[in-house]
Amino acid sequence: MPGPVFLRGETVTLRTVEDEDVSFLQETINDPDVRHGLSATEPISEEAEREWVESVASGETDDVHLLVCVDGEAVGIIGLNDVTDRIGMAELGYWLTPDAWGNGYATDAARTITEYAFRERRFHRVYAKVFAGNEGSQRVLEKTGFQREGTLRDHWFRDGRYEDVYIYGLLEGELDHGE
Repeated sequence: MPGPVFLRGETVTLRTVEDEDVSFLQETINDPDVRHGLSATEPISEEAEREWVESVASGETDDVHLLVCVDGEAVGIIGLNDVTDRIGMAELGYWLTPDAWGNGYATDAARTITEYAFRERRFHRVYAKVFAGNEGSQRVLEKTGFQREGTLRDHWFRDGRYEDVYIYGLLEGELDHGE
């Protein structure tokens, strides 16, 4: 059972990550369809996932990681990574189970956590990196108001070839609230 609700979107709730979420997280991040959109290239063991969950729960960093839930069931995870409070910036990262794709859940989760970053954490900028071939994730960012700022050419090697990575950015005041 996912942890308590921390943020509410229109269609999703963002909940704390708990020990009992380890199996869901490990199974889903190892799913080839999910992993293909991420920079994860190595299989994640249950022990490694448990250590990550423990590090999230310990508050060792200022990063924020929340389970994306629909009707109380986990469908993915979203986070603000590499938080730099001094300059008010973080990298947005997320993934959903393939069954949850195409329902607007990622857009709602991205909008909800980005609004939290600007309103409650007083961030000035949130950015994201996305593979050139990941059109679904690009649409999520664009619907949330992110702008493509540049291309890191041949930045990542996977599936036997180099791939471009796009950088998207959003400044406070640019968030599309979906209204």
